[in-house]
Amino acid sequence: MSKNTEEKEEVNIVKEIISMFLYVVFVIAAVWVVITFVGQRTEVSGDSMYNTLEDGDNLWIDKLSYRFTDPERYDIVVFPYNGSDVFYIKRIIGMPGETIRIDEEGNIYINGEVLEEDYGYETIVPGMIGRAGEEITLGDDEYFVMGDNRNDSKDSRFEEVGNIHRDEFEGKAAIRIWPLSKFGGIE
Repeated sequence: MSKNTEEKEEVNIVKEIISMFLYVVFVIAAVWVVITFVGQRTEVSGDSMYNTLEDGDNLWIDKLSYRFTDPERYDIVVFPYNGSDVFYIKRIIGMPGETIRIDEEGNIYINGEVLEEDYGYETIVPGMIGRAGEEITLGDDEYFVMGDNRNDSKDSRFEEVGNIHRDEFEGKAAIRIWPLSKFGGIE
């Protein structure tokens, strides 16, 4: 083999190595952008959202839509528990500026009117009313969230969770991706 041919092969190998390195860097950067700004997979742990979501369900969380639109009542959102790396999945019940109260019969009142909804798995029992037994007025960027399994959920009714600020939302639960038998949008 001639010296010129050997040099061309070395140059081609170096170009291939550089090309492969740049490809790997691009893929890692693209995955980071998607997970950070667009969405991510998360797994439901626990029964607080039963019967809408079940323990072990895998969800795709939409992190992008709340950058352009406001959260809406009944959206299912993901947020960190007290700033930790533990994330909660709950449903938005109360919107900014509203007053929330739950009576002894388990009725939820928004600004003095009973909330007409069908997401609660069961009627709230008196021991699970928490701080919502008294009126709670939400601030300009605060939301009141609850689990659908109302008697087995740690949510805004309790001081440990409290009202959730909009900037705390990690995203909106958009699609159930596992189990495949339940694949599809979440309501």
